[in-house]
Amino acid sequence: MTVRELLEKNIFKLVNEGENTGREISVPYCCDLLSIAMGKAPSGAAWVTVMANINTLAVAALTEVACIILAEGVLPDEQTVNKAKEQGITLLAAEEPVFETSLQVYNLLNA
Repeated sequence: MTVRELLEKNIFKLVNEGENTGREISVPYCCDLLSIAMGKAPSGAAWVTVMANINTLAVAALTEVACIILAEGVLPDEQTVNKAKEQGITLLAAEEPVFETSLQVYNLLNA
């Protein structure tokens, strides 16, 4: 499944559509510690987190995740949204907890 196909499911709220929507999503990845995510987030992952700040975008760019999904109803501030636009990072939001959000992505990938 590509990022574009995930967007078309309309499951999550679109915060920013990045430049990489043709990218394949490899797995969901859950982590709220940026230092851990920096070393372990798989390239191509749909990263599910509650960390909605500019540093999350830096880690996403470094690890080359396919997109970020903010869980638990968390939304980024304006500075973070503007940086996501500048860096072309796809940013989504979900009301569900991290596990349930990740499970939704997992189920879509394995349907």
